[in-house]
Amino acid sequence: MKKLYLIIFINIFIFSCVPVLKKDLMKSGVYNPRLSEIKESPVLNKGKLFILGGIIVKTTVTKEGSLIEAVFVPVNSWGYLKGYTISNERFLALYRGKELLDPLIYNEKREITLAGEFIEIRKGIIGEMEYDYPLFEIKGIYLWEDYKETGYYPYPPYYPPPYFPPPYYRYRYSPFSPYYDRYPYSPWWY
Repeated sequence: MKKLYLIIFINIFIFSCVPVLKKDLMKSGVYNPRLSEIKESPVLNKGKLFILGGIIVKTTVTKEGSLIEAVFVPVNSWGYLKGYTISNERFLALYRGKELLDPLIYNEKREITLAGEFIEIRKGIIGEMEYDYPLFEIKGIYLWEDYKETGYYPYPPYYPPPYFPPPYYRYRYSPFSPYYDRYPYSPWWY
């Protein structure tokens, strides 16, 4: 019986450390490039494969294919985003595949990890300011699941409905949390 538990634990451990993109892309790519260095020497970096993460700003469908504008976020060696260390740099990623990256699915604030081959520097506009975007052709992409906050903790299910919980169940966030004003109370029946 102990061997069975050990085998199950080892399988869970092994399969929880799977890279998000294909292994051959992950091995041959350069992780977390400095986009400012790519902008300074685009000729040296042309054709190189980079592994990078991002938060989508917008997705548009063009004649070339689906074009994603994203804010750069570093990734670890498995392709997982490294927390929320958001940089001040943006990039463009072009998908020329047969299928379309639908703007309703690849929408604003979704997180992605991609393997992209650097093509060129493309001029664009952020607000009223001109910006030079590094443009990558997507060789592999992973769209992270969109998590939504519920806004409150559910009450324990073993209490009968007329139960009024103590005050510490009343608040989802502490009064010092920035989310306190948005979700101060949870319903008493849940």
